[in-house]
Amino acid sequence: MSLIDRLPTVRGKLSESVTLAPYTWLRVGGPAEVLFMPKDEADLALFLSSTPSDIPVQILGVASNTLVRDGGVRGVVIRLGPSFADISIDGLTVTAGAAALDNKVARTAAKAGIAGLEFYAGIPGTIGGALRMNAGCYGGETKDILQNVIAIDRRGRRQNMSLDEMQYSYRHSGASQELIFTQAVFKGRVGVPKDIQSRMDEITSKRENSQPIREKTGGSTFKNPDQSVSGGRGAWQVIDAAGGRGFQVGGAQMSEKHCNFMINTGDATAHDLETLGEIIRAMVKKSEGVDLEWEVKRIGESR
Repeated sequence: MSLIDRLPTVRGKLSESVTLAPYTWLRVGGPAEVLFMPKDEADLALFLSSTPSDIPVQILGVASNTLVRDGGVRGVVIRLGPSFADISIDGLTVTAGAAALDNKVARTAAKAGIAGLEFYAGIPGTIGGALRMNAGCYGGETKDILQNVIAIDRRGRRQNMSLDEMQYSYRHSGASQELIFTQAVFKGRVGVPKDIQSRMDEITSKRENSQPIREKTGGSTFKNPDQSVSGGRGAWQVIDAAGGRGFQVGGAQMSEKHCNFMINTGDATAHDLETLGEIIRAMVKKSEGVDLEWEVKRIGESR
């Protein structure tokens, strides 16, 4: 019996052997054994509650910070569609679906005169990914504005989680990996739309000038290291000091523009990219005595 035959009947879409590379910003990666795009939250909950527990389930957003390995992903990959991308405003509260783009959430809040979410204009991903990794940039992070989160667990149960239950630290959430986030509620503060937009324009300009956003990339490759160990330097600075800027493995390269960004120069494999990352980690450890931790999430099987 094939995997798809073991799965429940759904109102969304189930597809076999779907290549994931086109869904990722790095444009690499093998196939999902089965790709599931749920119709709505109820469809997702029913699927999870009815799918045998021995079948692996993996959520994939827009994969702006994800590396899918060349062997693909066993089990079911879930990708949330437009029905999970709604954004609504109530006073200073912003409610956003997990598939809503961070940038769009920031722009919607700005138009409503809600300040505090401007930093999302500089994050190329979705709210679901931001929740999972406490995404942030330019002085702000998700934990600063989050009120509560709606998630579905592996048994299909709906969870309403508080900020404390997310167990946030730097670029990390201690919430169970089995949870699939579907919605978040944020609380901003009163602001003037033109001032908020000006701040967002500043963030966008800084990002465009300092990051290789026109390339096939995956965001920051490594988390910033412990400042007490790195001498106050960020990840890009220790990579630069170790000679990592422009370093290349096959079609994978550390960006010349921002050397904490890996880029696919055109024909990279996931293996090229992951090998590059591990070589850079070894170079930095040897040269600078600093341990770099991956920020890019790596999923799937090696070929």
